[in-house]
Amino acid sequence: MPDKPKITPKVAIFATCINDVMFPETVIATVQLLERLGCTVEFPVEQSCCGQMFTNTGYFREGLGCVRSYVEAFSGYEYIVGPSGSCVTAVRDQHPMLAAQSGDAGLAAAVDDVVRHSYELTEFLCDVLEVEDVGAVFAHKVTYHLTCHSLRFARLGERPLRLMSKVRGLELIELEGFDQCCGFGGTFCVKNPDVSADMASCKAGYAVDTGAEYLVSLDNACLLNIGGVLHRAGSSLKPIHLAEILACGEGGL
Repeated sequence: MPDKPKITPKVAIFATCINDVMFPETVIATVQLLERLGCTVEFPVEQSCCGQMFTNTGYFREGLGCVRSYVEAFSGYEYIVGPSGSCVTAVRDQHPMLAAQSGDAGLAAAVDDVVRHSYELTEFLCDVLEVEDVGAVFAHKVTYHLTCHSLRFARLGERPLRLMSKVRGLELIELEGFDQCCGFGGTFCVKNPDVSADMASCKAGYAVDTGAEYLVSLDNACLLNIGGVLHRAGSSLKPIHLAEILACGEGGL
């Protein structure tokens, strides 16, 4: 039987700009999953980019506007959930730094408060709702790419693997170098395209070698990078966000 959530709270979805514009199916799956678990889900329309691209390249003033937008959109919510280890990491690690450098004490306090309520999806499921079996059914072979931010900053650890282990029908095949960077790295792939392409090709090769049907991860930007290599090579391996697997019920994909 699926686990019963410890609580069924009101949740604000932090969609992230890349998901909102290019991968809305991930946001829809996140909402469906949380509602299936009894949560009341809201989508603050004021939200926008986390500003990571600005901050990573040193445009702190431009990034600060994104910090203010995040505070305005999500202040007052007890739980803010995003299906992206990378963007949630930007909120947690970069927003307090930018707010502190601005000299605006009020903004810094507001950022500290909203950051405390911000969660990556698998973290929210395992640590807040205290569920691992979400009632998902996905009868396919999958392999898992652990993204850099999920591993080294969000420190999600075994949470995604614990959730996948409870998905009915899912066969997880270990990926060689599963914790190695795919080469996306935000603006890294723009500034260092040749190195990025080599890294993505290496990762894609490992994934194809598993014989899996799906390559699953927690960040669509990384899946986009690897997926581009797979598409150009004519591979049948399909990138998919973990939220979309967890949202699948009987009949699945």
